[in-house]
Amino acid sequence: MDRRRAWVAGTVLAALALYAIATPWLSGLDDRITDFAAARQGPSLSHWFGTDSAGRDLFVRSAAAIRTSLLIAAACALLATVIGSIVGAVAGVWGGHVDRVVMRSTDAINALPHLLLGIVIVAMFRGSLAAIVLSIALTHWTQVARIVRSEILGLRERPYIDAAILAGASRHHVVIRHIVPAVLPQALIAVVLLLPHAIWHESTLSFLGFGLPPHEPSLGTLLSEARSSLLLGGWWTLVFPAGILVLATVAVAVAGSALRSAVSPPTPSELQL
Repeated sequence: MDRRRAWVAGTVLAALALYAIATPWLSGLDDRITDFAAARQGPSLSHWFGTDSAGRDLFVRSAAAIRTSLLIAAACALLATVIGSIVGAVAGVWGGHVDRVVMRSTDAINALPHLLLGIVIVAMFRGSLAAIVLSIALTHWTQVARIVRSEILGLRERPYIDAAILAGASRHHVVIRHIVPAVLPQALIAVVLLLPHAIWHESTLSFLGFGLPPHEPSLGTLLSEARSSLLLGGWWTLVFPAGILVLATVAVAVAGSALRSAVSPPTPSELQL
């Protein structure tokens, strides 16, 4: 069942990627060019997803939006994983007082409201793509740090780690030779599992007006623009971007769960739960 769901999720993601990359070239339309004579037209053979209040084709604009949102989410997930891996490695390798100070600091950051903290960071650099990526990464690395620390604490109990230390291997050698290769699969899983969170977080920031400028297509800006059109009966301006957002995040989450099961199969006790 897991393999079947993984194949379905992979197929959906491949279709979305093909749609996001190929649509602007095949259509020959620019998602930023306005045509007020064609504003608020419903779905038709000319405009499959209809048009928005500025007459822009939503099929093309949604393709550009999913491309932007996925790129931002990938950058956020990668940066959050790097930060979390470094923090978790410092806590797990050094241990003792360093571990306690680092993890209590991590708990303090994790206790802050993520969305509020993201809004504060983005509000200081309004419309900055780097600020959006940084705000999401800085509020999503704590779970990665816990996973990496837990993995390293488990590795430190392995006999071959003790053997390497007794043989005179330096801490640097043990980290590079044994710990980093063992933690990399968990870091890869963290990147994939963080993607849905990053997509929703970026969409929320843009929807609230703190993310990308309105003329820049992202799933959040399209949903934000849909609010005014929805009151005038333009249901398609909300349904198609929202459907793509849900489809993309569910597919990424399912693919991430399948990847985690493949890398870290559940134990017999977990299977009984």
